[in-house]
Amino acid sequence: MSDVAQITPTAPVAAENEGQSTVTMRILKTAWRSKAFQFGFWIFVILVVTSLILPLVSPVSATKMAIREKFLPPLFMGEGWSWIHPLGTDQLGRDMLMRCMVGLRYSLMIGIITVVLMFIVGCGLGLLAGFKGKWWDTIIMRITDAQLSLPMIILAITILGISKPSVASIIVVLGLSGWPLYARVARSAAVTEREKEYVRGLRVVGAGDWRILLLYAAPNILPPIAFVAVLDIARMMIFESILGFLGLGIQPPTPSFGSIIADARKYLINAWWIATSPGVFLAVALTAINLMGASLEKARNTVYAGAR
Repeated sequence: MSDVAQITPTAPVAAENEGQSTVTMRILKTAWRSKAFQFGFWIFVILVVTSLILPLVSPVSATKMAIREKFLPPLFMGEGWSWIHPLGTDQLGRDMLMRCMVGLRYSLMIGIITVVLMFIVGCGLGLLAGFKGKWWDTIIMRITDAQLSLPMIILAITILGISKPSVASIIVVLGLSGWPLYARVARSAAVTEREKEYVRGLRVVGAGDWRILLLYAAPNILPPIAFVAVLDIARMMIFESILGFLGLGIQPPTPSFGSIIADARKYLINAWWIATSPGVFLAVALTAINLMGASLEKARNTVYAGAR
């Protein structure tokens, strides 16, 4: 009798985990069949690889000033253009291509790491609130409500305005400002998950809540949320650029998209490429990420609709 009690509940557990793994792969395969996803993916890969490698191998520096070469136009765009500076130079003679590459590298890094932090903190607290319930749920959800009442960008501006902005502080501030949305979604999924048959079966054989949550429930809940999180990378890159534009982002001499555009405001008429170049790179990166995120979300909806 004890053997039956030990074996029976594992069947729905195995089926549940295997089913979720199959669904996740189906979502990825469905998304990959989309031309929009493939286009966005390869553009994203090109941008990431270029931003990582080009500043390392190029003899041109992103921060070195050459006053004699200031305001050089992009290739074929006017007198004085140079092959050495294909996107021209800024008001201090710094190469715009290298500055955009470094700015893109930091923007992508901050965007990705921030979303990972938001995902871990938000989903962790949401799973805990939804699965444990009782006072865990009450305390975590009240903190979430309080956090949601404060606009993310206002909170980030306030904290970074008081402290010295750095890459680490920007990531922490944006990450801790954006976790409540993930907490709410994860909590809702966890409340549904804890009532499923396999969870009851695991409890019958003596598995504790923490073991069930970490080993069985979380792998079923988190993948669909992770697909949607891709879109938040673009949102965090925009927030990072806003902070840089306000002077609260990455500090000079390290370039960022926001700070480059802010410094270029005075030269929009005579040296339009200084502000346009980072804007174009940012727009291309955001478009690639949004194409991937939208395709994943559409694939997820298609797979889950078919499963019903």
